[in-house]
Amino acid sequence: MNPEIRSKYEVVIGLEVHAQLQTETKIFAADPASFGALPNTHISPITLGHPGTLPKLNRKAVEYAIKLGLAVGSKISDRQYFDRKNYFYPDLPKGYQITQDKTPICIGGGVKVKLKEGEKTVRFHHIHLEEDAGKMLHLDGESDSLVDYNRAGTPLVEMVTEPEIKSAEEAFQFMTEVRKLVRYLGICDGNMEEGSLRCDVNVSVMPVGSKVFGTKVEIKNMNSIRNVYRAIEFEIPRQIEMVERGEAIIQETRSFDANTGKTHGMREKESMNDYRYFPEPDLTPLIISEDWLSAVKTQMPALPWELFEKFTREYHLPEYDAGVLTDSREIAEYFEATCSFTNNYKAVSNWIMGTVKSYLNENNLEISDFSVSPERLAQLIILVDEDKVSNSTAAQKIFPELLKDSVKTPLQIAETNNLIQQSNTDSLQSLIDEVLAANQPKVKEYKQGKKGLLGMFMGEIMKKSKGSADPKVTTALLQKTLDSL
Repeated sequence: MNPEIRSKYEVVIGLEVHAQLQTETKIFAADPASFGALPNTHISPITLGHPGTLPKLNRKAVEYAIKLGLAVGSKISDRQYFDRKNYFYPDLPKGYQITQDKTPICIGGGVKVKLKEGEKTVRFHHIHLEEDAGKMLHLDGESDSLVDYNRAGTPLVEMVTEPEIKSAEEAFQFMTEVRKLVRYLGICDGNMEEGSLRCDVNVSVMPVGSKVFGTKVEIKNMNSIRNVYRAIEFEIPRQIEMVERGEAIIQETRSFDANTGKTHGMREKESMNDYRYFPEPDLTPLIISEDWLSAVKTQMPALPWELFEKFTREYHLPEYDAGVLTDSREIAEYFEATCSFTNNYKAVSNWIMGTVKSYLNENNLEISDFSVSPERLAQLIILVDEDKVSNSTAAQKIFPELLKDSVKTPLQIAETNNLIQQSNTDSLQSLIDEVLAANQPKVKEYKQGKKGLLGMFMGEIMKKSKGSADPKVTTALLQKTLDSL
């Protein structure tokens, strides 16, 4: 798009983020809430809304929502009612959804995002609890659609932002932080491809300086953070071009095609949906007492931004390292556990970001699957710090053995395989003398100015020592010997 035309318009974006809560059972029934079961096997008369059945609120779902609210600085409502949101769609077995309309559990709060131009807080309007719907399956080539009700009744929190996001990049960073946060809290696995974290995007454009928002368009159910970015990047110029041509933007719901990178109209929306909300008559008011709130506060883990500050301040790590290590709660915990056995914090960071993460990525593993304990990794780092083995020997020869052998220490592996570096100057001097005596022409060339031959001499010495010569000590001794000739 022409930058001059683009600069005439301001973008207004609001997000509605749905996160499935990782409870064992559904929010109002005892059916399992786990993902991946055969269709329509995690259902019951309560989930299906049979006459005479009554819902019962899942206490754990409430506590997970409170955790989220505390983490983002929301006000936790002390008295709440659940409501019935009435609409008719095949994936909604009861013909209504139990949700919170007038009394959301969390009010306000926000999440900080880091942008090129600085840090910004994206604020929440509110966060409410509700139940998920089922899932419609539209198979290619089939005229009929199928419905799987396993997901129906799964507890959700819906996070509704203020309409103050200004770009696709800002939305991308916000979603990245939200996914990281719910994983840290242990309330949602954040797997967008499985639908446990979903995002609806509301996009509108208006002339710069205008006080009146443009007509918003909703893009439904993005299944990756990257697609949230792509959908917004397509939608902004589409709307601006329509305004430039004098066309009216229709308030509608659109879908995003990941293959083409384009949005497509699904249905027009009325100016206001009439869901005929009314208080859920089968649930009593939800009261959050001070004692209950205090108990949830004691269960709060360290949050990513708190650990980021700790890693830079107490462990003196660069911001880049702290950002990588706090991207995952499990990685952050592994780093801290390793640091309890050694004070070379930068080396711990380098090992985890380098050798350890490379191994995990190559084998499609999580840190929870990693067989080397923090203590054994620290022992390996200490071996290098004490100049008993070189860093390359530690990474290339000892680390692979640690993965195979869960009993031997790094020192025992090094001793068994004759990997301990020689630092005895007498034995090293003998090796140096042998190599120089066997390469007199090269020694003359070195003395004539070909200082690059030092590497060749070192290579020969390392061969004779079978890699056990301490590089630092050997290099210093070799240079001293050559300079004295």
